Amino acid sequence: MPELPDITVYIEALEKRILGQRLEQVRIASPFLLRTAAPPLSSTGGQRVRELRRLGKRIAIGLENDVWLVLHLMIAGRLHWKKRGAKVSPPRGLAAFDFPNGTLLWTEAGSKKRASLHLVAGESGLQMLDPGGLEVHTADLVTFEKALTSANHTLKRALTDPRLFSGIGNAYSDEILFEARLSPLALTQKLKPEEIDRLFHAVRTTLTQWTDRLRQEAAGGFPEKVTAFREGMAVHGRYKQVCARCGNKIQRIRYASNETNYCPGCQTGGRLLADRSLSRLLREDWPRTPEELEMLTKETSRSA
Repeated sequence: MPELPDITVYIEALEKRILGQRLEQVRIASPFLLRTAAPPLSSTGGQRVRELRRLGKRIAIGLENDVWLVLHLMIAGRLHWKKRGAKVSPPRGLAAFDFPNGTLLWTEAGSKKRASLHLVAGESGLQMLDPGGLEVHTADLVTFEKALTSANHTLKRALTDPRLFSGIGNAYSDEILFEARLSPLALTQKLKPEEIDRLFHAVRTTLTQWTDRLRQEAAGGFPEKVTAFREGMAVHGRYKQVCARCGNKIQRIRYASNETNYCPGCQTGGRLLADRSLSRLLREDWPRTPEELEMLTKETSRSA
């Protein structure tokens, strides 16, 4: 799912192309995309774009009549800048936004149509879609700590909770926790002051560095290579690869359709983390170190 760095770069690219431009029409190809009935889609035609804004992981396009189009790309949604009148081709094509100078094409890979478009009126309408998470770039340490420790969650859950922090998801939370040298399963209310301080700076540093890096990759063009798995990430998507900092192998916890990647050498004192279902099944047999896991894997493959 595109997160704060990706959404920021998307918006910067869109500002260069559609800010001040007249939205001629919106062509909806997927019946599952539009989630609101009022204001009507017809209210957007012929209106100029007066503002673009990030709303958590959403892109909000404000029109001169105070109607906002709020795009949530979800996991597989992506944006593309094409020649004016570009065709929307189902099943991947979701919608097209036509401007005099080009067309913003919205696609979604896969069969699960999770992306959504909301039309809302005014600031009050936007606020209804805003989860209210803290904007970490403008927050101070005291405010950050207050949000972090408002409930006793694991760090992974807290960082990815849009009600606590704005724009952070599965990928960058892994990178943040690696930078901070903290376990994804550490409990927020049990952190030491120096750990909270380390996490605060890791959040800001990681998001800033990746935003700058994505800007450089786009090089003034429209960002087309938006992905959760990027070359240069320290742990996310690097399961079983060697940690560049300590030499241990990156490990993961899998749950539902997500996974958490971490380095046991840098983040957990050499211990492996087990998800709850595996812990219940394996009990004392669950390996406690990367070395034990390696031996278990080898023994399993030999016995097979």
